[in-house]
Amino acid sequence: MAHRLTRRDFGIAAGAAALAARGFGGRARAADTKVLRFIAQADLRVLDPIWTTAYITRNHGYMVFDTLFAIDAEFAPHPQMVGEHSISPDKLIYRFQLRDGLGFHDGSPVRGPDCVASVKRWMARDGHGQALAGVLDTITPDGDKGFTIKLKEPFSLLLDGIGKVSSLALFVMPERLANTDPFQQVTEMVGSGPFKFVKEEFEPGHKVVYVKNTGYVPRNEPPSWASGGKVVKVGRVEWLYIPDAMTKVAALNAGEADWWENPPLDVVPVLAANPDMMLAPSDPLENTIMVRFNHLLPPFDNMKMRQAVLAVTDQADFLAALAGEQKNWDLCPSFFTCGTPMANDAGSAALSGSDFDKAKKLIAEAGYKGEKIVVMDGVDQPVPHTQALVMGELLKKLGLNVEVQ
Repeated sequence: MAHRLTRRDFGIAAGAAALAARGFGGRARAADTKVLRFIAQADLRVLDPIWTTAYITRNHGYMVFDTLFAIDAEFAPHPQMVGEHSISPDKLIYRFQLRDGLGFHDGSPVRGPDCVASVKRWMARDGHGQALAGVLDTITPDGDKGFTIKLKEPFSLLLDGIGKVSSLALFVMPERLANTDPFQQVTEMVGSGPFKFVKEEFEPGHKVVYVKNTGYVPRNEPPSWASGGKVVKVGRVEWLYIPDAMTKVAALNAGEADWWENPPLDVVPVLAANPDMMLAPSDPLENTIMVRFNHLLPPFDNMKMRQAVLAVTDQADFLAALAGEQKNWDLCPSFFTCGTPMANDAGSAALSGSDFDKAKKLIAEAGYKGEKIVVMDGVDQPVPHTQALVMGELLKKLGLNVEVQ
């Protein structure tokens, strides 16, 4: 079930970012002006960006690692670590050569074998990667700075896959790390990206520290979303985890933080009242949210139970709770995010329901016997928390045995 939050009022909706306009470091000492203090969306607990789909870990991945390709503002894949590439006329052979100047944080150069091992590890975990693996013939190094992918049949989304922005993104690691079992976490953060992870200052539940990778060579082109030149203009970035929303507001106002990634709607007026504060969209796309069944366990292993909930799920109920007035949101009855190239209305009727009679009939046909349904509530993040409360009430209206945890 996908819903969409819009940003038609600049920065006045979920998904906005708040930035203190005093300059990095706020009222801190002049010597600290190249320290960016960033209030992240969540607590960074998992460091391996191939091991979890959590966006906070993916964002961490973009700080430390780099990608072979990257997606631009028009949703097209562009070379990132790759310098030159070619595709055979039959679209079965892809050859890649890395651009000059790429090196890992441990001083070793980025090589073809590193790329091959990283692609293989990614394919084992990512859905797009698994689809690619299904048509893969071979992937082999091609000298120190290249690698070749040979396919059994054409796969038109290959470049989109290895450059994808959403989790799991294909981050390149040294071969010795990329050879780690895909179902075991990599704990050593050695990438070739624009920042280095400072292990000694990592405090889970409080702070993550990155410093500028002075050896990083950006592409000689303007940035465009995830692609293009990544020019670092600060020497140090501190990700701060502050659970309470008003404490975050106080930190921004006091100059103890410079940037809040995702302020909830109810505190936006407080932030907007500060003339030193700027509110801006944090993403070129509107914010799509999801509610997912655990279809492996009763009662939602029964398709009719899932259909019953879908029959009464009104997107407007969720969006109004999340973003208030309708000027802040639009309905989006589409499996794919509205406004993207793949958006369409196929199956949209199933995403626009509020038929309680139909739902109760389906529940009876499913043979529901009062099994307890647990709704997971991410209380430390405003959007998932609100979703959980709305969904919990909806399930109770259907007469289901519900517990919100």
